[in-house]
Amino acid sequence: MEEKTNQFLGEEHIGRLMRKYALPCIISLLVGALYNIVDQIFIANASYLGSYGNAANTVVFPLTVIALAIAVMIGDGCCAFVSLCLGMEHPESAKRSVGNSIVMVIACGLTLCAVYLIFSNQIIAMFGGTVNGETFRHSKEYFFYITLGIPFYMFGQAMNPVIRADGSPRFAMASTLAGAVINIILDPIFIFVFQWGMMGAAVATVLGQVATAALAVWYIMHMKLVKPAKSDFKMDGNICRKTLVLGMTSFLSQISLVASMAAVNNMIRKYGALDTIFGQEQYAQIPMAVVGIVMKFFQIVISIVVGMAAGCIPIVGFNIGAGKRHRVRELFTRLLIAEATVGAAALIIVELLPQQLIHIFGAANESVYYTDFAIRAFRIYLCMIIFACVNKACFIFLQAMGKAISSTVLSMIREIVFGVGFALLLPVFFGLDGVLYSMPLSDILTFVIAVYLIMRTYKELNQSAKTP
Repeated sequence: MEEKTNQFLGEEHIGRLMRKYALPCIISLLVGALYNIVDQIFIANASYLGSYGNAANTVVFPLTVIALAIAVMIGDGCCAFVSLCLGMEHPESAKRSVGNSIVMVIACGLTLCAVYLIFSNQIIAMFGGTVNGETFRHSKEYFFYITLGIPFYMFGQAMNPVIRADGSPRFAMASTLAGAVINIILDPIFIFVFQWGMMGAAVATVLGQVATAALAVWYIMHMKLVKPAKSDFKMDGNICRKTLVLGMTSFLSQISLVASMAAVNNMIRKYGALDTIFGQEQYAQIPMAVVGIVMKFFQIVISIVVGMAAGCIPIVGFNIGAGKRHRVRELFTRLLIAEATVGAAALIIVELLPQQLIHIFGAANESVYYTDFAIRAFRIYLCMIIFACVNKACFIFLQAMGKAISSTVLSMIREIVFGVGFALLLPVFFGLDGVLYSMPLSDILTFVIAVYLIMRTYKELNQSAKTP
């Protein structure tokens, strides 16, 4: 009975709950990140693709993040809403949120797929794909097949947090892992054996996404706590609004990242063309390929960070709904310490082992300019990664507490005001290196604001805990 009512979220030891929910979420997100990263590793090590394929992967990556942004807005919003409803003992509203979220993500997936197919050339150009003809050709091929899998990708990603909210974080992890394993197995077969190039990498990814989506469908038909009835799939404007508001921070943190990546890609294309080395046709794709690789490592770290924080959403939501603020305060403290620790470990790796990291992505097949720029990019771009980790935890925790406005504002300041602003401004003064400086400067300034919000959150939780 305890498991079926989720009361254990308000009673079990906080550390044990964090391990139970955060670890599967971390693995799920890491595995999800591996889709694109594994593609890039195999592409980079295929001599007939190399840095051109890497650059194409970098161009297409933000376009998959747009799909992810919509999916996590629906999925994380539903997860937070369901957890709050269960904490307040309103199971009917939780079921309607799940039903409505399923309809929303299917409709959005099909719509985005159609838009991508119709405007593919313009979209690829918008994200820097015209750096040279070979990069554009590879980008177009990869983008076409990735687009066909968008509806499956979005459904699997949106249902993952919903499955966690239903009390099955391990199944959520397993469904994502199954898709990634399929991708890892098929990538080398399609790229090296069949010589399918960018198409092979994309098809392997899509087949993995289809498997994850299929497992999510199976689970939805066998949910434990909030199994929706047929009537719950009828769209309810009020339920949709509440769900999307709670997921808005997740959406904005992802979509604003797209804006930042678009700015970075275009500044790389513009100022790379003015560089003595990278202004040459045969080296023009290198800066874009390298920054894409650096961002892939960052994605691995952020997957761990977001996984820890997002895994805590059901715990936070339930305890807020149940009025147990002292447990939320303890969880916040543990989370911030864990996030800072992950950031410190990542900083040591990027500062001491950048050459080893870049060799994973095919540096042996490239010029010395590729390796030199990559080492500089790792050390500069990610030098404030500890702050980035703490900032991300703050975004998500505030969202889980129902503070959508504070969380959204902080996220937008980081990615749009600072992320886009500095990416456009600093290259004017520092050239190509200005693109690299934009990341650490954005993280430092965001951290200053995050510290204020963290202190205010502690004050609020302390006052609530003292109230009888």
